[in-house]
Amino acid sequence: MDNVTLLEDTRQMLPQLIELRRALHRIPEVGNDLPETRAAVLEALEGLPLTIHLHETTSGIAAVLEGGRPGPTIVLRGDMDGLAMPEDTGLDFGSEHDGRMHACGHDLHTSMLVGAARLLSARKDDLAGKVLFMFQPGEEGHYGARFMLEEGLLDQVDPSPTRAFAIHVTSLYEAGTLYLKPGPYMAAADKVTITVHGQGGHASAPWNAVDPVPVAAEIIMAAEVALTRTVDVFDPAVLTFGQMAAGTAYNVIPATATLTGTTRTVSEERRDQIHAMIEQVSAGIGAAHGVTVDVAIERGYPVTINDDEVAAEVSALAAGLLGDDRVNQAPTPIMGAEDWSYVLQKVPGVMVFLGACPVDLEPGKAPVNHSNLVRFDEDAMAAGVALHTAVALDFLA
Repeated sequence: MDNVTLLEDTRQMLPQLIELRRALHRIPEVGNDLPETRAAVLEALEGLPLTIHLHETTSGIAAVLEGGRPGPTIVLRGDMDGLAMPEDTGLDFGSEHDGRMHACGHDLHTSMLVGAARLLSARKDDLAGKVLFMFQPGEEGHYGARFMLEEGLLDQVDPSPTRAFAIHVTSLYEAGTLYLKPGPYMAAADKVTITVHGQGGHASAPWNAVDPVPVAAEIIMAAEVALTRTVDVFDPAVLTFGQMAAGTAYNVIPATATLTGTTRTVSEERRDQIHAMIEQVSAGIGAAHGVTVDVAIERGYPVTINDDEVAAEVSALAAGLLGDDRVNQAPTPIMGAEDWSYVLQKVPGVMVFLGACPVDLEPGKAPVNHSNLVRFDEDAMAAGVALHTAVALDFLA
């Protein structure tokens, strides 16, 4: 594989990909039903030698490229959904859908995967095997990858994939730099709902009621303290309560108070331990105050675990493609979550992070993913497209 030619071909294609990215950025859609986005992606793939499978339970697209010789299959992923939030970037290609924004770079991910499909299609005779391009909806908490797997994603190509690769852009890092690590890289994310059942009454006479509000507040503080005293710092956990709801008037003691929050962990052992701790603390404090407490924990995305061998292969490949100084080992896991984790439970692979901080901003200080002000350097897509392509070419050499 000629890295110079590959990078040159990618850069020549970049203006078309920027045009596609901006078109997608204007029409962010949320969840698993993305009709406009799906139509735009299918139009961008027209004319390529791909077998297209349209998923029925979601707007997912599985596009298969068959190489010139038999061999294994690799799956490359690009997520397509946006977020339910306003955009305040002031970009002239900003969101045309009120209350929705591509604030996590999925428009770049989709465009990069289209670019890789074009480059690999042009090199199909060099491939000993197949490429499964996974255009998935619903990454932002809607389980899109899991739904695509349940609908038979990995069975839509024979042989089933034995390698998986995905890229996520971030404004945290300098544009065109790459970060990855073997092992746990992104956290499991679970939703916690705690409901304290007291007895309502008049605010002037709390002794005639059983006030759930201070009990809920005590649960927050006690759970946070318990986490710091029981969790091994080398296998971390995060517990955050983002919502507390109670009451309808300032002078009424409510009958219930509800806490809603999230846990983040990077091992299944720690995940189970934190869930048990929350239940124990909640029950104990409730008993001390004479109230009942219900705890509901909804398990979300599992830990995203990069395969050690694949991570080493991709790191070496990226260094040869982009330069040693552009490829970095991430020092720690990221406590955000990814439904790419479902794919990595079934197929050895990795997720890498691609820096895309705009040149007029400072990495680490720029608005971050999920911000209403986040912007990305579109030129970074060239590195992403080239890396998608290089990983597939190397695996199917």
